[in-house]
Amino acid sequence: MKKIIVAVLLLSGITALSQSTGFGIKGGFNYGSVGDLESEFTNSTFSKENKTGFHAGVFYKAKFAGLIIQPELLYTKLNTEYTNDGVSSDVYDYELSKIDIPLLVGFDIIGPLNIKAGPSFQYILENGFKEVNIDFEDPENSFTVGYQLGVGVTLGQLGIDVRYEGAFTDNTIITESQVEDNSVGFQVDARPSQWILSLSYAFDKKN
Repeated sequence: MKKIIVAVLLLSGITALSQSTGFGIKGGFNYGSVGDLESEFTNSTFSKENKTGFHAGVFYKAKFAGLIIQPELLYTKLNTEYTNDGVSSDVYDYELSKIDIPLLVGFDIIGPLNIKAGPSFQYILENGFKEVNIDFEDPENSFTVGYQLGVGVTLGQLGIDVRYEGAFTDNTIITESQVEDNSVGFQVDARPSQWILSLSYAFDKKN
Protein backbone atom coordinates (compact mmCIF):
# COMPACT_ATOMS: atom_id res chain seq x y z
CA MET A 1 0.00 0.00 0.00
CA LYS A 2 2.84 2.41 0.83
CA LYS A 3 4.40 1.79 -2.59
CA ILE A 4 1.09 2.57 -4.30
CA ILE A 5 0.71 5.82 -2.33
CA VAL A 6 4.27 6.84 -3.20
CA ALA A 7 3.65 6.09 -6.88
CA VAL A 8 0.45 8.17 -6.89
CA LEU A 9 2.18 11.10 -5.18
CA LEU A 10 5.10 10.88 -7.61
CA LEU A 11 2.78 10.87 -10.61
CA SER A 12 0.86 13.83 -9.16
CA GLY A 13 4.10 15.76 -8.72
CA ILE A 14 5.19 15.00 -12.26
CA THR A 15 1.82 16.18 -13.58
CA ALA A 16 2.03 19.42 -11.62
CA LEU A 17 5.51 20.23 -12.96
CA SER A 18 4.99 18.99 -16.50
CA GLN A 19 4.81 21.15 -19.57
CA SER A 20 2.06 19.01 -21.10
CA THR A 21 -0.01 16.05 -19.92
CA GLY A 22 -2.67 13.94 -21.48
CA PHE A 23 -4.29 10.57 -21.93
CA GLY A 24 -4.41 8.74 -25.22
CA ILE A 25 -5.35 5.56 -27.03
CA LYS A 26 -3.07 3.24 -28.96
CA GLY A 27 -3.02 -0.03 -30.84
CA GLY A 28 -0.96 -2.01 -33.29
CA PHE A 29 0.80 -5.24 -34.12
CA ASN A 30 3.18 -7.54 -32.28
CA TYR A 31 5.66 -9.85 -34.01
CA GLY A 32 7.50 -12.45 -32.00
CA SER A 33 7.07 -15.56 -29.91
CA VAL A 34 7.08 -16.92 -26.39
CA GLY A 35 9.94 -19.10 -25.22
CA ASP A 36 10.94 -22.67 -26.02
CA LEU A 37 8.56 -25.65 -25.98
CA GLU A 38 9.80 -28.88 -24.42
CA SER A 39 8.26 -32.35 -24.02
CA GLU A 40 8.67 -34.09 -20.68
CA PHE A 41 8.11 -37.66 -21.91
CA THR A 42 9.79 -37.78 -25.32
CA ASN A 43 13.11 -36.77 -26.78
CA SER A 44 11.40 -34.57 -29.36
CA THR A 45 12.72 -31.11 -30.01
CA PHE A 46 10.57 -28.26 -31.27
CA SER A 47 11.44 -25.32 -33.48
CA LYS A 48 9.37 -22.16 -33.20
CA GLU A 49 8.20 -19.57 -35.69
CA ASN A 50 7.45 -15.95 -34.91
CA LYS A 51 3.85 -14.97 -35.57
CA THR A 52 1.87 -11.73 -35.71
CA GLY A 53 -0.41 -10.65 -32.85
CA PHE A 54 -1.98 -7.40 -31.76
CA HIS A 55 -2.37 -5.00 -28.83
CA ALA A 56 -4.74 -2.17 -27.87
CA GLY A 57 -5.13 0.07 -24.84
CA VAL A 58 -4.60 3.46 -23.25
CA PHE A 59 -1.65 5.53 -22.03
CA TYR A 60 -0.84 8.62 -20.01
CA LYS A 61 1.94 10.96 -21.13
CA ALA A 62 3.66 13.74 -19.21
CA LYS A 63 6.56 15.91 -20.41
CA PHE A 64 8.72 18.21 -18.36
CA ALA A 65 12.28 19.50 -18.62
CA GLY A 66 12.75 17.49 -21.82
CA LEU A 67 11.80 14.21 -20.10
CA ILE A 68 8.91 11.95 -21.16
CA ILE A 69 7.04 9.83 -18.59
CA GLN A 70 4.59 7.37 -20.17
CA PRO A 71 2.75 4.56 -18.33
CA GLU A 72 0.48 2.35 -20.45
CA LEU A 73 -2.27 -0.24 -19.94
CA LEU A 74 -2.62 -2.68 -22.86
CA TYR A 75 -4.36 -5.90 -23.85
CA THR A 76 -2.01 -8.08 -25.93
CA LYS A 77 -2.56 -11.31 -27.87
CA LEU A 78 0.45 -13.18 -29.24
CA ASN A 79 0.78 -16.41 -31.25
CA THR A 80 3.67 -18.86 -31.60
CA GLU A 81 3.88 -21.85 -33.95
CA TYR A 82 5.90 -24.87 -32.81
CA THR A 83 6.95 -27.69 -35.13
CA ASN A 84 8.05 -31.12 -33.92
CA ASP A 85 11.47 -31.69 -35.49
CA GLY A 86 11.00 -35.47 -35.31
CA VAL A 87 9.36 -37.85 -37.75
CA SER A 88 5.79 -36.74 -37.00
CA SER A 89 6.39 -33.06 -37.81
CA ASP A 90 3.44 -32.13 -35.59
CA VAL A 91 2.55 -28.42 -35.51
CA TYR A 92 1.23 -26.72 -32.37
CA ASP A 93 -0.23 -23.21 -32.44
CA TYR A 94 0.19 -21.61 -29.03
CA GLU A 95 -1.86 -18.52 -28.08
CA LEU A 96 -1.20 -16.17 -25.18
CA SER A 97 -3.39 -13.26 -24.07
CA LYS A 98 -2.19 -10.90 -21.36
CA ILE A 99 -2.35 -7.48 -19.77
CA ASP A 100 0.79 -5.36 -20.25
CA ILE A 101 1.71 -2.34 -18.11
CA PRO A 102 4.86 -0.67 -19.50
CA LEU A 103 6.27 2.19 -17.40
CA LEU A 104 8.46 4.10 -19.83
CA VAL A 105 10.86 7.01 -19.51
CA GLY A 106 12.34 8.81 -22.52
CA PHE A 107 13.29 12.08 -24.12
CA ASP A 108 13.15 13.86 -27.45
CA ILE A 109 16.24 13.52 -29.67
CA ILE A 110 15.80 15.57 -32.83
CA GLY A 111 12.56 17.22 -33.88
CA PRO A 112 9.70 14.70 -33.58
CA LEU A 113 12.03 11.74 -32.88
CA ASN A 114 12.17 10.31 -29.35
CA ILE A 115 13.41 7.24 -27.49
CA LYS A 116 11.78 5.42 -24.56
CA ALA A 117 12.69 2.51 -22.28
CA GLY A 118 11.55 0.96 -19.04
CA PRO A 119 10.10 -2.07 -17.27
CA SER A 120 7.02 -3.83 -18.64
CA PHE A 121 4.75 -5.70 -16.22
CA GLN A 122 2.83 -8.68 -17.64
CA TYR A 123 -0.22 -10.50 -16.27
CA ILE A 124 -1.30 -13.66 -18.12
CA LEU A 125 -5.03 -13.99 -18.80
CA GLU A 126 -5.25 -17.12 -20.98
CA ASN A 127 -2.87 -19.47 -22.77
CA GLY A 128 -2.94 -22.79 -24.59
CA PHE A 129 -2.71 -24.65 -27.87
CA LYS A 130 -5.19 -23.47 -30.48
CA GLU A 131 -6.17 -26.76 -32.14
CA VAL A 132 -5.05 -29.41 -29.63
CA ASN A 133 -7.12 -30.21 -26.55
CA ILE A 134 -4.43 -29.97 -23.90
CA ASP A 135 -5.10 -28.10 -20.67
CA PHE A 136 -2.24 -26.06 -19.21
CA GLU A 137 -1.71 -25.65 -15.50
CA ASP A 138 -1.51 -22.19 -13.99
CA PRO A 139 1.76 -20.46 -14.95
CA GLU A 140 4.67 -20.49 -12.53
CA ASN A 141 4.11 -16.74 -12.21
CA SER A 142 0.96 -15.05 -13.55
CA PHE A 143 2.69 -11.72 -12.94
CA THR A 144 6.20 -11.08 -14.30
CA VAL A 145 8.45 -8.16 -15.25
CA GLY A 146 10.27 -7.67 -18.56
CA TYR A 147 11.51 -4.59 -20.39
CA GLN A 148 10.72 -2.48 -23.45
CA LEU A 149 12.90 -0.10 -25.42
CA GLY A 150 12.47 1.64 -28.73
CA VAL A 151 12.07 4.78 -30.81
CA GLY A 152 9.05 6.88 -31.71
CA VAL A 153 7.92 9.77 -33.85
CA THR A 154 5.37 12.34 -32.63
CA LEU A 155 3.46 14.34 -35.22
CA GLY A 156 1.09 16.60 -33.33
CA GLN A 157 -1.31 14.33 -31.46
CA LEU A 158 -0.37 11.28 -33.53
CA GLY A 159 2.48 8.99 -32.60
CA ILE A 160 4.25 5.97 -34.10
CA ASP A 161 6.42 3.70 -31.96
CA VAL A 162 8.66 0.73 -32.73
CA ARG A 163 9.84 -1.20 -29.65
CA TYR A 164 11.48 -4.43 -28.62
CA GLU A 165 10.21 -6.34 -25.58
CA GLY A 166 12.39 -8.85 -23.77
CA ALA A 167 12.32 -10.89 -20.59
CA PHE A 168 14.47 -10.83 -17.47
CA THR A 169 13.54 -14.40 -16.44
CA ASP A 170 11.68 -17.44 -17.77
CA ASN A 171 8.03 -18.09 -16.81
CA THR A 172 7.27 -21.79 -17.05
CA ILE A 173 3.85 -23.31 -17.76
CA ILE A 174 3.52 -27.12 -17.56
CA THR A 175 0.82 -29.52 -18.76
CA GLU A 176 0.28 -33.26 -18.73
CA SER A 177 -2.48 -34.74 -20.87
CA GLN A 178 -3.44 -37.46 -23.33
CA VAL A 179 -3.20 -37.00 -27.07
CA GLU A 180 -4.32 -40.02 -29.14
CA ASP A 181 -3.64 -42.37 -26.21
CA ASN A 182 -0.06 -41.18 -25.87
CA SER A 183 1.14 -39.57 -22.65
CA VAL A 184 2.36 -36.10 -23.52
CA GLY A 185 3.74 -33.46 -21.19
CA PHE A 186 4.67 -30.00 -22.37
CA GLN A 187 6.61 -27.19 -20.77
CA VAL A 188 6.42 -23.68 -22.27
CA ASP A 189 8.27 -20.52 -21.35
CA ALA A 190 5.40 -17.98 -21.48
CA ARG A 191 7.50 -14.80 -21.33
CA PRO A 192 7.61 -13.40 -24.88
CA SER A 193 10.30 -11.71 -26.91
CA GLN A 194 8.68 -9.54 -29.56
CA TRP A 195 8.73 -6.46 -31.75
CA ILE A 196 5.90 -3.98 -31.24
CA LEU A 197 4.58 -1.48 -33.78
CA SER A 198 2.04 1.04 -32.41
CA LEU A 199 -0.06 3.92 -33.64
CA SER A 200 -1.31 6.30 -30.95
CA TYR A 201 -3.48 9.37 -30.53
CA ALA A 202 -2.97 11.69 -27.54
CA PHE A 203 -5.65 13.93 -26.05
CA ASP A 204 -3.12 16.56 -24.99
CA LYS A 205 -3.72 18.96 -22.14
CA LYS A 206 -1.43 21.99 -22.11
CA ASN A 207 -0.55 23.61 -18.77
